[in-house]
Amino acid sequence: MIAYVTVGADDIAVAKRFYSAFLPALGYGLKEGPEGLSYALPIGPGQAPVLPDFYVKPTFDGRPASAGNGAMTAFEARNQRQVRDLHAAALAAGGFDEGQPGFRASYGPHFYVGYLRDPQGNKIALFSNDPNEPGRDG
Repeated sequence: MIAYVTVGADDIAVAKRFYSAFLPALGYGLKEGPEGLSYALPIGPGQAPVLPDFYVKPTFDGRPASAGNGAMTAFEARNQRQVRDLHAAALAAGGFDEGQPGFRASYGPHFYVGYLRDPQGNKIALFSNDPNEPGRDG
């Protein structure tokens, strides 16, 4: 199980604007500190943490943050409409389009996805894979 994902950011305020445009709608809460941004799903009393957490932090070595070639973090939305809405919100908050929401021929018939780059260049996917919604062929 993946426990957490961390991406680097040179401008934490810009990163906060971008990630706060869609992560709270997916249930993530935000804690801020000198170490950066920590987004986590809520934990009920007596429950184990719901993973993964998502962190946005300055680099540890002080050099500029960079996006990994081939690296991507995907967040599951509740439905296709939420994918579209959150993709648009993330673009309005400073993100860059990497693929408008829609179906992709190389994935299953219900896999609906939109791709973005955060202001630092990290690739993000927002997807829904609900078999109760219309699929690519219907």
